[in-house]
Amino acid sequence: MKKLLLAVAVLALSISAKAQIETPVKWSYAAKKVSATEAVVFLKATIQEGWHIYSLNVKEGGPIKTAFTFAPSKEYSLVGKPSEPTPVTRFENAFKMNVSYFEKEVVFQQKIKLKSPAASVVKGKLEYMTCNDHKCLPPDDIDFSIPLGK
Repeated sequence: MKKLLLAVAVLALSISAKAQIETPVKWSYAAKKVSATEAVVFLKATIQEGWHIYSLNVKEGGPIKTAFTFAPSKEYSLVGKPSEPTPVTRFENAFKMNVSYFEKEVVFQQKIKLKSPAASVVKGKLEYMTCNDHKCLPPDDIDFSIPLGK
């Protein structure tokens, strides 16, 4: 009986080790005050070799686009929409359409107007989808909190 329990435990451990969650994208954040009333928030994705995330601008019927939702605040307001560098655009068989995406790394930016000199943190949520040539991972939601500094 002890040998059977030991075998089951070893099998369970080996299965759970193989079922680890893939996380080919790491996010980092920064902010820079450009004046007493304006700042820029930077959201950087570092992407493992062979993987990509999608642009902020993806047509209907395609993959889940990268999106940022900023929490409402009395301390700041958004100026325009988030911006991105020029993405790679290619036809993807999985979606039967041209899609725009980023490989290796990308920095998205959002300008904000500071309503209060005491504004200290920008909070929100980002959603993105990661794919490689063989598969796509389920979309992921991540909460962020970015200190504005001084």
